[in-house]
Amino acid sequence: MHELASRRLEPRDKAVDELARLAAGGDEAAFDALVRQCYRRIYRWALVRVGEPDDAEDVTQEVLVRLYRHLSSWEGRGRFTTWLYGVTRNAAASQTARNRGRDPRGDMDSAARGVGSTEDEVLDRMCAERVVGMIGCFLLELPVRQRELFDLIDLQGFTPAEVAEMLDMHPGTVRVHLFRARKRIRGWLLEHGSDLQTGSG
Repeated sequence: MHELASRRLEPRDKAVDELARLAAGGDEAAFDALVRQCYRRIYRWALVRVGEPDDAEDVTQEVLVRLYRHLSSWEGRGRFTTWLYGVTRNAAASQTARNRGRDPRGDMDSAARGVGSTEDEVLDRMCAERVVGMIGCFLLELPVRQRELFDLIDLQGFTPAEVAEMLDMHPGTVRVHLFRARKRIRGWLLEHGSDLQTGSG
């Protein structure tokens, strides 16, 4: 498990912050580039939170709308990805609440579903789904907090300190939840390892 933390699956650097600053200033080309840079990570974050690919797609489109309307509220304070993660979590929470009260397929405009749906982005979404599915349904059976922390730290390579900032949590609390998630997943892998190797189960 621990070697996964050294792998940065989502490149994060100053270029993204710079694109966000330009986009917030009204640069449409920068906004388009920002969407291309961040689309797959938004979808991945959403998928981990809501657990269903269709719902994750809806959340992603909602985040893109919020990004277009409210990017100026970032104002360059802190890392852009930290702000974006908060927007995604809020949108995912809203989606979950809506699903409790009605048919989850809702009334998302069909044209909006096509935003950002290039061939590369379709492949990116498939890869994100594969990450969640690589250890079967068990990852989705973890409590949301444990699932979220395991994905951010062990699969995406954020540090516990970065995640504590993103989620407004004490670093010690992050480590406790991460320990519990790793313990449960390790136990599951020990129990089902042979099934994974043979492709059964």
